[in-house]
Amino acid sequence: MNFQALIFDLDGVIADTAGYHFESWQQLAAEEGLAFDWQLNERLRSLARRASLEIILAENGRTLDEPQMAAWLTRKNQSYLRLLEQMDARVLLPGAAELIAEARAAGLKLAVASASRNAAAVLQRIGVHDAFDAVVDSNSGLPSKPAPDLLLCAADALGAAPAGCIVLEDAAAGIDAALAAGMWAVGLGPPARVGHAHLRLDSLAGISLAALLIALEAAA
Repeated sequence: MNFQALIFDLDGVIADTAGYHFESWQQLAAEEGLAFDWQLNERLRSLARRASLEIILAENGRTLDEPQMAAWLTRKNQSYLRLLEQMDARVLLPGAAELIAEARAAGLKLAVASASRNAAAVLQRIGVHDAFDAVVDSNSGLPSKPAPDLLLCAADALGAAPAGCIVLEDAAAGIDAALAAGMWAVGLGPPARVGHAHLRLDSLAGISLAALLIALEAAA
């Protein structure tokens, strides 16, 4: 099989940022009298900030006009940016840096395709930004996952055919996007969340590039 590129989601695949997003959403929720817990936070995986807020509002039976929506989204992001200043390589998830380095050494192209508008900043903070040939995020103005647009844009930036791309995702929306893009989907997490991927792993810990490629070929 002619694999040309690896496309990584950021949150939950490369970096353990879920706690940072939870804390920033929780702060906004507390200030506005909204119910918010870790279970609801888990439903926001791979979703853009606006889509996440829409889910939180729906769960609380609340609506906002457009100026309020924009203001709340700005407040959430400001809170997250303050937390981002605390990030460093310690938030790298087990196996991620090793797989990135191994794939680069093997000559594969690498990209990040994330719903986060702060993807580049996070990658800089944790020390792996320069390992990637392209970073595509919500600043592109493209539809977020489960639409395939971010992934297709990343493939185009890498000069790779979609069928030659391996996508690593930890959310159902990300797997849906990979499948819609005609790419190979590797799901990280429980079967209930990412079991519809071509290949499911609990995490990247201890996963070599060779083992990943062999497992995908077996799943073909």
